[in-house]
Amino acid sequence: MSFTTPDLYDDFGDRCGSCETQFKQYGGRHVFSGRIRTLQCLEDNVLLRRMLETPSDGEVLVVDGSGSLRCALMGDLVAGLGERNGWSGVIIHGAVRDVHALAGLDFGIKALGSNPKKSGKKGTGQMDVSVMFGGATFTPGHWLYSDDNGILVAPEKLT
Repeated sequence: MSFTTPDLYDDFGDRCGSCETQFKQYGGRHVFSGRIRTLQCLEDNVLLRRMLETPSDGEVLVVDGSGSLRCALMGDLVAGLGERNGWSGVIIHGAVRDVHALAGLDFGIKALGSNPKKSGKKGTGQMDVSVMFGGATFTPGHWLYSDDNGILVAPEKLT
């Protein structure tokens, strides 16, 4: 995969949006893209695990965890499911854990921060609904592009 988000923005700025939220890179794959799938949940990762257990053709899961850093929504075991099932990566508007192990995965992972505390296990949340943070709207079926410079979203494939 060869793109940079600044080059994409220069070429397609009128057709894409930029996410202003400053995420940290946690996965071993720093450049990733794919169709967007979404999840909205608060301090509960049951639906996140369920989604990453399903096969994917390179989609990116965008998780709106309401920016909560009180517990981690994903650790190395759940991230490993995404890697093995063909997901391109995950953007978590919340926290992760097992950061050293996450860095060893060939999987894109961005999150706000880390916390060793596990999340709840009630299965609450919504899948495949539009979510918004950082001035960007993440719509299921649209495209996401991520690298060390940031995140772009677009209604169609840009590359």
